[in-house]
Amino acid sequence: MTDQISTPVTDTSLDVLREVEQRVLWLSTAIVDHANRVRPNPTGLKVGGHQASSASITSVMTALWFEHLRPEDRVSVKPHASPVLHAIEYLLGALDERHLTTLRAFGGLQSYPSRTKDPVPADYSTGSVGIGATAPIWGAVSRRYVGGHFTPQASGRQYSLVGDAELDEGAVWEAILDPRVAELGEIVWIVDFNRQSLDRVVPIAGAQRMESLFAAAGWQVITVKYGAALEELFRRPGGDALRERIDTMTNPEYQRLLRHTPDRLRELLPGTGPGAGAIRGLLAGVDDDRLAEVVRALGGHDHAALRQAFHAIDDTRPTVIIAYTVKGYGLPIEGHPQNHSALLTGPQIEELAARVGVSAEVPWQRFTPGSEAAALCADTAERLRRTVTPPATPPAVPTDLGRTPSGTATTQSALGRALLDLNRAAPQAGARVVTVSPDVSSSTNLGGWVNKVGVWSPQEHLDWFADDRETILHWREGPAGQHIELGIAEGNLVGLLGELGATWSRWGEPLLPIGVLYDPFVTRALEPWSFGIYAGGQSILVGTPSGVTLAPEGGAHQSIVTPSIGIEQPGCTTWEPAFALETEWVLLAALGRLGRPGGSSAYLRLSTRPVDQRLAAIPTDPAARERRRRQVVAGGYALRRAPGTPDATIVAVGALVPEALEAAERLEKLGTAVDVLCVVSPDLLFRAVQARRGLDDAPTWILDTLFPADRAAPLVTVLDGHPHTLAFLAGVTGTPATHLGVTAFGQSGDLESVHRAHGIDTDSIIAAVLDHTD
Repeated sequence: MTDQISTPVTDTSLDVLREVEQRVLWLSTAIVDHANRVRPNPTGLKVGGHQASSASITSVMTALWFEHLRPEDRVSVKPHASPVLHAIEYLLGALDERHLTTLRAFGGLQSYPSRTKDPVPADYSTGSVGIGATAPIWGAVSRRYVGGHFTPQASGRQYSLVGDAELDEGAVWEAILDPRVAELGEIVWIVDFNRQSLDRVVPIAGAQRMESLFAAAGWQVITVKYGAALEELFRRPGGDALRERIDTMTNPEYQRLLRHTPDRLRELLPGTGPGAGAIRGLLAGVDDDRLAEVVRALGGHDHAALRQAFHAIDDTRPTVIIAYTVKGYGLPIEGHPQNHSALLTGPQIEELAARVGVSAEVPWQRFTPGSEAAALCADTAERLRRTVTPPATPPAVPTDLGRTPSGTATTQSALGRALLDLNRAAPQAGARVVTVSPDVSSSTNLGGWVNKVGVWSPQEHLDWFADDRETILHWREGPAGQHIELGIAEGNLVGLLGELGATWSRWGEPLLPIGVLYDPFVTRALEPWSFGIYAGGQSILVGTPSGVTLAPEGGAHQSIVTPSIGIEQPGCTTWEPAFALETEWVLLAALGRLGRPGGSSAYLRLSTRPVDQRLAAIPTDPAARERRRRQVVAGGYALRRAPGTPDATIVAVGALVPEALEAAERLEKLGTAVDVLCVVSPDLLFRAVQARRGLDDAPTWILDTLFPADRAAPLVTVLDGHPHTLAFLAGVTGTPATHLGVTAFGQSGDLESVHRAHGIDTDSIIAAVLDHTD
């Protein structure tokens, strides 16, 4: 059953709320103004900021923070409203005054709310369209998972403050429409419905379509369209005609009215329809100041209407509040179609300060002690004070589970086997593992793991096929499960992965999350996963199957660029093992880096190619085995050393190690001595190269192990991915080099034909070596 959440009823004076709102408006506007007009800028480059976007949601954020928010709640603030968030933090005493002059400065307030870089960590990092909006959905799942498996968590609401243009991002709807989301009653979205995008006023409002989409997904929909001033006019004679006139006019026409004088308003607002006369008669009884006020009196700026909406939230299902607002509300630029990045002029800033009752020369004023507004700020700060939960230390993860695989196996199948072995060898660590996949559990060899640990769901579900002997994958759903399966939407998977990977810092309970998806779709998932890492989420992303080695599937399912992506992704270590035991070793190493301060994420690129495990030549001596393990985890090892000085060195990655070994054997028969190196992590080797030049602090010993100076020889590198991934190794040996890999889209075919077509087969490797040695 969904947690029931009661909204505190504070009944704050509406006048005091409006006073606080005006001060928040001033501070947020002044923060941007100082960054652009006051702070020295020798380069003359644009600093930026969003005064209009901040102003449109100031009323909503004031209402939320100063009346409805509780310490157990979490809020994702739309990116362009970061100055409003900082203004509120300042009024509540959480942010020091010295930070208000640092927006977008190096080491200062970030452009967009950040969990890891702002002086007051935001609840959710935002900035990339759609990702911050959906993060609280996955935060809600993570809170429930942690609460059900480990420490019970307070059942706070998860708020998303979203700009209406952000809903153009398709990933938002992927998240909203996932069936599991309808069970999360703690989710509340508030849409800042200002009907403007970056470039223009959006011609068609689209509110009804938006309402229908949310409702169809099982959400409660609350629309806050008009404020009290307009509602009062609607109740007068001619009011029905006025309502219909405003309801049916286009967005640009309405926005243009905001820019007119009262005289022009009286002329244009009635329109030319059958109700025009009644509207003129109604407006005749409204003075100029009142008319200018009521035409912009939308519900998203009316505290009574907002209060009513918050109190109407049904916590048994997700809720969306669509709050009609004016972009730039309360500023001279309000309603202008190009106000997105517009900045107030000096005189306009002075005028705003005078209207709000502050001094532009002393901009960072809090409320006078003893005033009602100051008391509200103090009471709110006390009400929102959170108890800091220190993160628990994650359980130790073993480095080696002691098994030596034999026969033929794939690195993909080794993943599921390693998880089961971990559960047996280290149950405390195994209990912290949670896997996530988008409807590919069986096809990525997670079936055994899923059968063992079950599927997580907030509620128990009956497995109707439990007694069916032909059913291999058993779908036991309940709160104790350790596998979470979403629909086929990679963005959802990595969004959840990021939040599961942040539970150690958000809820004080570390998890060891592993997301599994098809490697060709890593690029689709990369942005939200990267953003999750930026926000402090530590997780493991497994891409499998990978490369053109997945020959029969054709180009649509053959990944090319993912190996180099692993090198380029900050906060992440990438491994591509060649053998089953290597998969176990790097998985355990990756798990050992999760859920802790200073931890990091990992990307594992696995293959479905069956490989004879004898080729790994795992040492039987314990010390020699441990030495091999250390080399594998550090980035690579020598799989074959030629007697004496080699004529060439073949460097192979992952699924192409068998071709490299076969090439070396045939070359030996031709009289060419070849070393074969198995690179497990091009990423770590590149960091070692950078460290040698003083550009990184990574260990460098692995380079000396792989490439001793006395064995320098022409280099041939080969991998099932883009060849530039290993091109940097030529700088290590200082020798001529040839780099083989995949540079074109794949096609269906048998393995030998596809490898030959891309020049990564055994014959191509031999030819490349002979080109250097003949």
